[in-house]
Amino acid sequence: MTLTRNVPLVPEQSALLFIDVQNFAAHREGGEFKDLDAAEFTSKYGWFFDELDARVIPNMQAIQTASRAAGIEVMYTTIESLTLDGRDRSLDYKITGFNVPKGSWDGKVIDQIAPQGDEIVLPKSSSSVFVSTHIDYVLRNLGVKQLVLSGLITDQCVESAIRDACDLGYLVTQVVDACLTYTPERHENSLSTIKGYCRQVTTADLLAELGGL
Repeated sequence: MTLTRNVPLVPEQSALLFIDVQNFAAHREGGEFKDLDAAEFTSKYGWFFDELDARVIPNMQAIQTASRAAGIEVMYTTIESLTLDGRDRSLDYKITGFNVPKGSWDGKVIDQIAPQGDEIVLPKSSSSVFVSTHIDYVLRNLGVKQLVLSGLITDQCVESAIRDACDLGYLVTQVVDACLTYTPERHENSLSTIKGYCRQVTTADLLAELGGL
């Protein structure tokens, strides 16, 4: 038997996971950006938000809709502490200064891809969702073997999730144009670095695959 990562999705054993697509990291008034003046914001994050609004969020909406229609589990993880003061968050997040307090607006998934019904949202306080949540336990209970990933930031939390998911035995599909980081160079470097761990597809590829089920 030849082993391969290029396996089409089987809906009943698949899940779509959105990573950190939340107000803190994807809204102009989010905690990561709200204290920046207009010039600094444009200089540091202008390209990011242009891409996010014009291309990436619409792609996320498209794969979310198609996944729901195909019966694929749709899930979310967001940066959010289990406490108000963030005392439970990772040392790395403490050093970085990230604290999204429990229950805060910053910790909510953005309205454009808001969860519906009882779709699962897992708050995390480290780069990898597999380190600071019980997602592996949940996925195995759901019978998930194939994990589709979309989200922010390509070369940080998305990469961390891909590597950990692969090491835990999941077949991973990364939707390359439904992920984003702060510069095009960083995004392309990340895709090149991580491609040995996962199947990489475009939104159009995934929609065609799901449309043929």
